[in-house]
Amino acid sequence: MSALTVDHTTASGHEWDDLVRIWQETDAPEGCKVEIIEGIVTVAPPPSIAHNDIADRVQRRLYPEIPEDWGIYQTLGTAVPSRAGLYIPDLAVAPRDALYAEGDGNYIPAAAAELVVEITSKSNASNDRIKKAAGYAQAGVPLYLLIDGWAPGGPTVTLYGEPKGDVYRVLRAGKFGDAIELPEPFAFTLDTSVFPAK
Repeated sequence: MSALTVDHTTASGHEWDDLVRIWQETDAPEGCKVEIIEGIVTVAPPPSIAHNDIADRVQRRLYPEIPEDWGIYQTLGTAVPSRAGLYIPDLAVAPRDALYAEGDGNYIPAAAAELVVEITSKSNASNDRIKKAAGYAQAGVPLYLLIDGWAPGGPTVTLYGEPKGDVYRVLRAGKFGDAIELPEPFAFTLDTSVFPAK
């Protein structure tokens, strides 16, 4: 992962606009993910096959459970200006109306998402565990599902909810193989035994 540091003493007004402009103009190789994490523009390599397989399995399981006017998006920018962040979650579940509500068409406010799913890669696991978790919580995203194939004690799945400030409460946690129940508005059990390790 490479990074371009930007002066991010505050990410409001012109500073936020400058960060977004740099993000939009970053020329990254095809398939790479460009994000702003705490005021730093980062470029991550394309995800692994296992990473993509997990995203597909979660997405397929979510579709029957969401309302017709919601979508599941794999490359949707989610903005958290208060933390100088513009993330590209592996999956974001949001009402379709949120896509067109405001902005320039490249991202939505993270608060518009009902669920965000991040699947760690070796190069970005700490960002997903700490910085993005805090950003999603601060934005008020109701549910954050972290699928961490690189956790130190072995692959884990953690569902966070009830955000307060920049902290989530752990609603469910387990290892790959455990069933993870998602609450309303999803209300289904995610079978993690089908997830490939790394």
